[in-house]
Amino acid sequence: MPTRTSRTQLFAKGSILAVIISVPSLVGFFVSWAILDNLIEAAIIGLVVHFIAMGFALKIAKKILAKKF
Repeated sequence: MPTRTSRTQLFAKGSILAVIISVPSLVGFFVSWAILDNLIEAAIIGLVVHFIAMGFALKIAKKILAKKF
């Protein structure tokens, strides 16, 4: 019989995934903005980093959220 995930566990796992996706994007954006001093190029770099992080988060989510039956 499968076990249910509590709300606290679900909130914790969702927060971990949100941090995995958002922190690299923000760091990439702000560092590239500071170095290049161009907002548009920094936004593009941040967007690219965001999609790369989403790819890794998908793999991590499968491991974190996988239920053992």
